[in-house]
Amino acid sequence: MAHLNFVLVAGETSGDQLGAELIASLLQRFPRAKFYGVGGPLMAEIGQRQWFAASELAVMGLFEVLQHLPRLLRRRREVIAQTQALSNTIYIGIDAPDFNLPIAKRLKACGVCCVHYVSPSIWAWRAERAAKIGAAVDLVLCLFPFEPALYHRYNVAATFVGHPLAERFPLEPTPTAARTSLGLPMQATVLAVLPGSRVSEIKALAKDFFDAAALLKKQFPKLIAVAPVANEAAQLAIESIRAADHPVMLIEGQAQLVLQAADVVLVASGTAALEAMLARKPMLVAYRVHPITYFLARTLGLLKTRFFSLPNRLGLMFGSELVVAELEQKNITPSAIAEIMRTKILDGETPEVLDVFRRCHEQLRINASIHAADAIAELVKARNIA
Repeated sequence: MAHLNFVLVAGETSGDQLGAELIASLLQRFPRAKFYGVGGPLMAEIGQRQWFAASELAVMGLFEVLQHLPRLLRRRREVIAQTQALSNTIYIGIDAPDFNLPIAKRLKACGVCCVHYVSPSIWAWRAERAAKIGAAVDLVLCLFPFEPALYHRYNVAATFVGHPLAERFPLEPTPTAARTSLGLPMQATVLAVLPGSRVSEIKALAKDFFDAAALLKKQFPKLIAVAPVANEAAQLAIESIRAADHPVMLIEGQAQLVLQAADVVLVASGTAALEAMLARKPMLVAYRVHPITYFLARTLGLLKTRFFSLPNRLGLMFGSELVVAELEQKNITPSAIAEIMRTKILDGETPEVLDVFRRCHEQLRINASIHAADAIAELVKARNIA
């Protein structure tokens, strides 16, 4: 019997982690399978033959994408051609919907079985995208339990598999062990500063984040601000913004350990906000894109929710409308950030909010990569691909 070829295309650091874990689970079911596509170092280490690096796709915002459109279109054509050259193939787009879904639609029309892992945030804006996503793929693997129902309204196959990040955080936080591992003093107030892993996010948020940390340092002399750096591109972007005398310590990687060690967290909206929730930390979540992107989203009525952060959306499942603080666009200033974070440092989080965090954690912690691989295996069997 011919072996299966899996083409996985991930768009950023978090996608690289998801992809590596999925490959490991797929290998348990299909030990002779070959893996190709686009990813990061984790996917390469486990055996993916990469056509180019995932970092090339780490662009967010309508205006920002336009600046890189020729290169992205060229890479899209390359992925299509390379995938079509294979046989017995399953295409798995991991997040990066603007890049992956047009590719999947083209491949599906040619008879390739296509899966999308990580639903776009149709809960937040443009829910009608569910129908278009269903036209592009055979199955959507959802990380959150409220997502499949949104697809089922449009007769799109979708299943909740859990969130891999929930496995990486203990149900009972261990801040003392995390501080020991990082060499941080136990008596310090630790502020985790995460302005994003994409260069565009860092340019949008890092200066205000760092200036806010400097303001907080004046009021809390024992405060230590720690910023985990996702990759070399992120480090270069941060170093171009951070002043030499800034009181923010950079740490290579180890974002999850930094979050567990922290007392409070200042974070860009996205996966890192979910990680802060899993670490049970008081936080402020910030979201800023290019003004043109934001204007278009608001003017065209594309946003469908009052909240943009994952902790707040997950909290709705348990009747909690607002569990973490949010700031967006022009409201993000060093003084506004410092004022909110000052309250978080002094007051911590309420028991009710911490209970919501734990309940969300428990619901997401169901061995996501195993469930995802099982769903893909069922699809392979149903389609008689190999």
